[in-house]
Amino acid sequence: MKKIITALRITMGLMFAWAFLDKLFGFGFATTVDKAWINGGSPTMGFLSFATKGPFADLFKGMAGVALVDWFFMMGLLFVGVTMLINRYVKWGAWAGAVMVILMYLAVLPPENHPLLDDHIVYALVFLLLARQSSGSNRHPEREK
Repeated sequence: MKKIITALRITMGLMFAWAFLDKLFGFGFATTVDKAWINGGSPTMGFLSFATKGPFADLFKGMAGVALVDWFFMMGLLFVGVTMLINRYVKWGAWAGAVMVILMYLAVLPPENHPLLDDHIVYALVFLLLARQSSGSNRHPEREK
């Protein structure tokens, strides 16, 4: 089980660290170089402007391209990615990751391929598991008897 948890932690860390780097430098995967944050682009503009739908669409569209939202988003991606990869502050990084993916889920309600579920819910559950496992390592089994 420990190897699976480690693989999940590293996988989520790589996903978030890569998202940060791609949006920062524009490697051409999700972000082109001309839209990179380092070149004056907004890391939230595309998703929040064009992918949002449903009951919260206006709220999220209103946040698109706002500098403070861009900073929070990018620092969130970096924090989650780094905490998962270096295996420090995992509980905090996992909670931050869960909040981020739930917000992304709310931005695309209803999901495209299922009435309630999509990959954001799966990621949130993975993060909650990682947070639980992280806090579980600090527990005292002899006190739970």
